[in-house]
Amino acid sequence: MESMGQQSRKALRMESVKWISAVFVAGGLWFLVYNNLEWFAALSLQFVGITRTSSFGEALFFFIYEVPKVLLLLTAVVFLMGVVHTFISAERTRALLSGRRIGVGNIMAASLGIVTPFCSCSAVPLFIGFLQAGVPLGVTFSFLISAPMINEVALALLFGMFGWKVALLYMGMGLMIAIVAGLVIGKLKMERYLEEWVQKLQQSQVSAEAEGEVISWPLRLKEGVSHVREIVGKVWLYIVLGVGLGAGIHGYVPENFMASLMGKSVWWSVPVAVLIGVPMYSNAAGILPVVQALLGKGAALGTVMAFMMSVIALSAPEMIILRKVLKPQLIAVFAGVVAVGIMIVGFVFNLVL
Repeated sequence: MESMGQQSRKALRMESVKWISAVFVAGGLWFLVYNNLEWFAALSLQFVGITRTSSFGEALFFFIYEVPKVLLLLTAVVFLMGVVHTFISAERTRALLSGRRIGVGNIMAASLGIVTPFCSCSAVPLFIGFLQAGVPLGVTFSFLISAPMINEVALALLFGMFGWKVALLYMGMGLMIAIVAGLVIGKLKMERYLEEWVQKLQQSQVSAEAEGEVISWPLRLKEGVSHVREIVGKVWLYIVLGVGLGAGIHGYVPENFMASLMGKSVWWSVPVAVLIGVPMYSNAAGILPVVQALLGKGAALGTVMAFMMSVIALSAPEMIILRKVLKPQLIAVFAGVVAVGIMIVGFVFNLVL
């Protein structure tokens, strides 16, 4: 007869196989749905008899495409972070990103953002995951700013449109904003302006590694599912509202009106461009064709770059989603610091190019 220990190990193996199989099936379904979102959005418009050539059609397509995309990214990232939490303690994560010297963590987080081609709203789930893992607030903001603002898609398109000097200058200035803004927010010690539920999540994160326990894979995967239920259940409505606002503005804002305000002859064109860009919502790849159109209508490069940065790093939909995580005081500091950095970039571009 099998001993109790053997029976227990056998049951654990069977449960592990069941959970891992379920994750593989769910992952396959996730990729299938995610890779067909554009087709689904186009089919939805065709079904109701609306074309993308109209402002309403473009806005509706944007909404149908972006809402499930962001929710799918949120689910995947939060699940993975939940599993990772069972391996890495908050203390080790903090040490990994913040380092022993001031600014090392900000540089690492901002650099990580370059290889994550997310728009501002879909970078928020990773921001939440970093906070959960105990990463310092200033470091998480360096990532939140860098991820949408600088990525390989934006750099490749900029290189193709304007050459390597513009692409490198854009990357360098974007990294500077992300690193400096994160350092400033970190120095201000504004953790108390995180929403209470986020503070509780941070305080409750105690990993098995820190306690010397050995956790089975079924428990690790269950922890990931638990994180999805808790986080997604709290923020999904904010995502829908944020993308809805961005979709409406994305479909109806006239380009000619913006181009008339973005000339190089007046100093206030840069701050005005930033203010105009904030209510909009797009990723870097989506806004670059607009940038090219604006330049073709006579807008200054620095002014247009400031506009682009504000669209993808300071969008109003992002602020709506962040409101579930941050209190208004911290959102205001974040927006103010980044806006100043973006305006500096705009002035520098206009001055040297």
